[in-house]
Amino acid sequence: MSIHIGAEPGQIAPTVLMPGDPLRAKFFAESLLTDVICFNQVRGMLGFTGMYGTKRISVMGSGMGIPTLSIYVNELIREYGVTTVMRVGTCGALQPDLRVGDIILAMSSSTDSNVNRLRFGGRDYAPTADFGLLLKAYEVAQARGIAVRVGQIFAADSFYNDDADYWKVFAEYGVLAVEMESAGLYTLAAKHGARALSVLTVSDNVVTGEEASAAERERGYSRMAEIAMEIA
Repeated sequence: MSIHIGAEPGQIAPTVLMPGDPLRAKFFAESLLTDVICFNQVRGMLGFTGMYGTKRISVMGSGMGIPTLSIYVNELIREYGVTTVMRVGTCGALQPDLRVGDIILAMSSSTDSNVNRLRFGGRDYAPTADFGLLLKAYEVAQARGIAVRVGQIFAADSFYNDDADYWKVFAEYGVLAVEMESAGLYTLAAKHGARALSVLTVSDNVVTGEEASAAERERGYSRMAEIAMEIA
């Protein structure tokens, strides 16, 4: 049992899927896994372990932003021996041709967070996904006929940014979408020798103003979780 996770030894699988919302973790566990147990309720950050076919997989909320996710990822890897963490979350598209419900495999993640500049003495660090996971996710999506985009995303430190146009320079350089966690996840996985990948569903498009309906969100969320569980 760690400071923020109430699981007993052995209750968490080596692979953990992490949506931001703990209730989405509950939804994934109940709809996609069998023989499910709840291993964490501390601070309402629900975590579950169950079976996906013959695979034992855990699903746990991460909260929003790099600081919150970093607490849980550190404890999962260091205290519970987790070797693979996959973020399954939403993002806002920064390219006009991306539509609501599209799935993005985040190859790398830029950020405006200072956490890595503090860590690396003011130098820039390029957080990247595990190539093996990225390749497998792409192959699974292709086999299932699911269109995915692979590329760089941006992990924002602020949800409400005073500069409404801050994203435009990132879009100009080909960044596909914005979210709030992946740069932190990829950095910690690299530090601890773990594997990480973010599989993201577009919930809105910052350029066009398109937003997802409830039905589109549900379908997209299930597809990205299934891709992650297939490669676990």
